[in-house]
Formats: sequence, C-alpha cells, structure tokens
Amino acid sequence: MTGFDRAPSSGLAGRHTIDRIMPSVASALGAPGFTNSLSLPEAPRYVVMLVDGLGQTLLEDNADAAPFLSSLHGVADVVCGVPSTTVTSLTSLGTGLSAGEHGMVGYTSRVPETGQRLNSLKWDQPVDPLVWQPYPTVLHQLLGQGVSASSVNDAKFADTGLTLCSQRGVPFHGVNSVWERLDVILEVIESAPRSVTYAYESRLDHTGHAKGCTSPEWREMLSTIDREIADLRAELPADCALIVTADHGMVDLPMTDRFDVDQQPGLMDDIDLLAGEARFRHIYTRSGAADDVAARWAEVLGDRAVVRTQAGSEDWFGPITPDVRPRIGDVLVAALGDFAAFSSNDFAIELKMTGFHGSITEAELRIPVLVAT
Repeated sequence: MTGFDRAPSSGLAGRHTIDRIMPSVASALGAPGFTNSLSLPEAPRYVVMLVDGLGQTLLEDNADAAPFLSSLHGVADVVCGVPSTTVTSLTSLGTGLSAGEHGMVGYTSRVPETGQRLNSLKWDQPVDPLVWQPYPTVLHQLLGQGVSASSVNDAKFADTGLTLCSQRGVPFHGVNSVWERLDVILEVIESAPRSVTYAYESRLDHTGHAKGCTSPEWREMLSTIDREIADLRAELPADCALIVTADHGMVDLPMTDRFDVDQQPGLMDDIDLLAGEARFRHIYTRSGAADDVAARWAEVLGDRAVVRTQAGSEDWFGPITPDVRPRIGDVLVAALGDFAAFSSNDFAIELKMTGFHGSITEAELRIPVLVAT
C-alpha cells in the first residue's frame, strides 16, 4: 500500500500533535507548569532527536531497513500539523504552539506589511525573527527553571531565522559531522544531572526530495541513520531517555504530466501572490476575490485537492491570532493523491524534485514519537 491509498485527514482535533512533545518532555523531567499529555516516562535527562522526513507511514513500510527504530515503543497517532512542512513543524515542536499561534504558517508565506513572499528556510526578507515569532521556546523556559537545555544542530544553521524562531534562548552547539554530533550530545548530557537536548538530522529529507522516498538511496540512508541512532542510544547514560520523532512524512510524485498553474488559462486571475509549496498552496487574492478564486480552483482541480478559503481553517492551523491571520492564504489548496500545484514561474525548482510533503494526507501528517530508555 502506498501513501496515496490513505485518506486525507479531516482535521487534527482529538489527535496528538507535534507541539505536545516538548511540553511532555518538560513534564517528564519534573518541570512545573507543563503537562505530560503523551505519557512519556519520567527521567532526569532527555535527548529529543528529530529526523527530518521520517514519517510514520514510511517507517512502517520500511521497517526492515530500520530495525532499531522499528523495535522501539511509540506514542500512537501523532501528527505534525498543517502544513506538514519543516518550518512549521520545527517551530511547533520548539514552542509548544500550533501554527496559528506561532505564525510559521508555511515554507513560504506573505509578509503582510510588504506583500512580499518570505522563504522561511532562506529567511530572505528583512523581517526580525523575534518579532515574526515572539513566543519563548520550551527549551528556554526550562533553562529558566534550572534545567540544562541546549540544541545540537548543523553549524550552518546557527543564527538562521528558523533557528531563532524554533530553538532560541539556549546554547546552540554547531556540528559538522555525525560523529561530532554524537560527541557533543554526550558531552552536553553528561555535563548536568538534569537536562534536555534537542538534536536534528537532515539527510533523509534531502535524499527523499532528490531521489524519492521509495528509492534505494532513501532506504540506504534510513538504514544509516537507524544505525547511528542505535549507537547514540548505546552511548547515552542509563538515566537518559531518547525520543526519536520527525517533522513530516513524504510522498513521491510522477515526474511527467505535472500540473503547472501558470499554464492554465484564467487560473491565476485575481491572485496577487502564490506561496506555500507544491503540496500545500497559500493563495493571496485581490480584495473580495477569495470566494471566486476558491470556486475556480475547486472546479479545475476537482477531487485532486481540497480547496477552501481561510475562513474555517482553524482545524488545520489551530486558533489563529490577529497577527498571524494575514500571513495565511485567502485560499488554501491541499493536494491529494499524486497531485501537486506546481508553478514554473515562482517555484521552478520544485519541478525537479521527486519527493514532496506539506499536505493533509496521512502519509504526510503522521509522525513517529519513539521512546528508547
């Protein structure tokens, strides 16, 4: 069974979401003011390892390639949130808030004050990350309570906009190799009797985008990461719990006959800006045109996507604050099946990719929360 055979989510209500992970860890550490809604085991020290792109569906379908991860106990039915994309999920994980609150609503989104498109990975607009995302991280709150909290990540991500939005307020330990990451994690963990460390792994997601998540290269990378995490668990102190999770899943799309919105007569009428990504589009319309644009897109796309206006999107984004609302598209397009809304004018690089995420299918939303004690 492929990810396309699984029905789209009707919403996130009643399900565990990624923003509950860090508050649950904090509570399991004994920090007051947090709720352990995921029922994580009590421990004085925690490592939270996020493997970018390791969806629960992918892990289940490739269990033989990841024997260590597949052997671990997991929290049932956890989803990353909408859109199922890195910038949104990492910020939800870091802050304990949903996208409608923290404001990282997509890979790209509109800056309301200028009307320009912000790429939240490149941070290519003159926007202050501390203003764009004003809430403290859970790690920062724990540091203020006397817990040794830190982040271990690729050195190139130090002081980026996304890092400041999702991990700020604690020491950032930049590393340049897997072995250096292992050494630094161990040093940080062993330096304090009560601690939490966040660590990030990017290679699986990169492989999936380039080669596809059904490729031999992807499976080989999964096996490599599985061995590395097993080595990490073996080296961690006995009183340290390890959580392995992800920011989204992934699906492969055919390279031929891709739907290009810029080649569809009339489809881009009344649209000021296109953002998001191929599997989840934010569409910003001229004033008063949202309903007409949504109807036009729904008619053209049919059952290949869920098209809705921003009104009523709280079941995707959670409660939406006044500052965040104008960052969200007036019309939202969530792709289904093996479909995506490509744009050769604005997002030509996506036409070269194989693996995608961002939408509301179970294959993209479901993430593992694995516990190794």
